[in-house]
Amino acid sequence: MQIDGGYAGNVTVQEAFEKLSGQEHSVLVDVRTQAEWAFVGLPDLRPLDKEPVLVEWQSFPSSGPNPEFAKSVSDLLVKKGLDQSAPIYFLCRSGARSQAAAIALTQAGFEKCFNISDGFEGPLDEAGHRGTRSGWKAAGLPWIQS
Repeated sequence: MQIDGGYAGNVTVQEAFEKLSGQEHSVLVDVRTQAEWAFVGLPDLRPLDKEPVLVEWQSFPSSGPNPEFAKSVSDLLVKKGLDQSAPIYFLCRSGARSQAAAIALTQAGFEKCFNISDGFEGPLDEAGHRGTRSGWKAAGLPWIQS
């Protein structure tokens, strides 16, 4: 099941959390930068007995693409005992980088790559702030600040 763009499709944060809860071999891959993980927060999957896989799609501070992204994710999934049929849910700040990551991993042979469309913080609100309209944080899903 692939949509235009070559990946399995978009899901909401609620759908992703439900799937991560109900699918034993599913995984969340957070593709934001180390700075975002440290200063904005991380999805807390401990209630599901899981942890997110953290691999930058773009390096900080250069914002250049990570040429080892697909290999790094693949290696980490293999270490978790997962194969190319495992459902993978990609998360970034607002859904753009994670969509590109879902496409890249699909092109690398993974079958079920989903983009979490509103990301961790969602779009900007009227005041220019993220995390209030939609996204992981605004939905009240578990997250932690390091």
